[in-house]
Amino acid sequence: MTGLVESEQLERALLARPRNSAAPFGIYVHVPFCATRCGYCDFNTYTAGELGTSASPQSWLEGLRCELDQAARLFGDAPAADTVFVGGGTPSLLGGDGLAEVLDAVRGTFGLSGGAEVTTESNPESTSPQFFDRIRDSGYTRVSLGMQSAAAHVLKVLDRTHTPGRAVAAAKEARAAGFEHVNLDLIYGTPGERDSDLDASLDAVLAAGVDHVSAYALIVEDGTALARRVRRGELPAPDDDVLASRYERIDSALAAAGLSWYEVSNWAADADAVCKHNIGYWDGGDWWGAGPGAHSHVAGVRWWNVKHPARYAETLAAGQLPVGGSEVLTGAEQHMERVMLTTRLRSGLPLDALDSDERAAADAVVERGLLRQAGERLILTDRGRLLADGVIRDVLR
Repeated sequence: MTGLVESEQLERALLARPRNSAAPFGIYVHVPFCATRCGYCDFNTYTAGELGTSASPQSWLEGLRCELDQAARLFGDAPAADTVFVGGGTPSLLGGDGLAEVLDAVRGTFGLSGGAEVTTESNPESTSPQFFDRIRDSGYTRVSLGMQSAAAHVLKVLDRTHTPGRAVAAAKEARAAGFEHVNLDLIYGTPGERDSDLDASLDAVLAAGVDHVSAYALIVEDGTALARRVRRGELPAPDDDVLASRYERIDSALAAAGLSWYEVSNWAADADAVCKHNIGYWDGGDWWGAGPGAHSHVAGVRWWNVKHPARYAETLAAGQLPVGGSEVLTGAEQHMERVMLTTRLRSGLPLDALDSDERAAADAVVERGLLRQAGERLILTDRGRLLADGVIRDVLR
């Protein structure tokens, strides 16, 4: 069924494969707006100049309400959302009132389960104490701030607009507003970054008192300004050995401060600090992705929305879900994804998820010291985390 674009066909597929009502359910909301375009980013985002008059935050919000309403009606007895994650783009550009309206749209359609985790991403430069007070009062429980680095010259290479100290200040403002769960994102391996720059970034993260840190190796994505600069020889490509060394440096500093890895790129102070929405992705859960270009997954059916905000709004105004394409995952595809995703988790890969050939391949990886067996699960070793993609390929070969 790959490539279906009609919402009616998607609806039939979902009705034919009802979800497990006992499984957690998440809502992802994609905000496609950014003040400027970062040189490394290939996400589905648009600046005001790129959109012109074809779309606006208001038309996007109207479309979002319509999509969520259609989605809830499609389920019939719509599941309450256990998690909500507002990402982008730059959700904080909507302001506190705009993000409150987003959450109200989820409440008015799917509703929220008791104790639901509600996260928004934010750019430090578009936040303030008043912003955090407003979104906390409206029901958000978690904030994720894009820090990337504390070094000004690294931020410049990444085309980030915030000043080096602003992310830490924003994290402290969020905590002062009552947010117990605050995440800071780091990017490591940027051309020109030194060990001392990374150490300064880690010191700043720990000084902010956050309970969650995400750290991602810089990837040079095709079609980005960064990729063009690397291709022209203006900047060197990230070095794999340097990336591995930086990852070890990050893990060591965070572990010493009491933050433990629970997914290859994520560390948390305790079980309450873990991002439950993202765990839903890694555990193969169900979620509805609303907004331009958002991806969804329910009961082995995956689909993605049209990308441009104007077309997104127009399709919904015409009474159709804004489906750009979809597929029904085969049993083999679901198995492959389960191995790929759960292997990255500290909880590990269940042995009973593997067939006999995969079990033999996994045993060979254990002998190489990249996996270890703990009861009935296989867990990446410290060295295995550095080579996680290769470990997964070897198990699935």
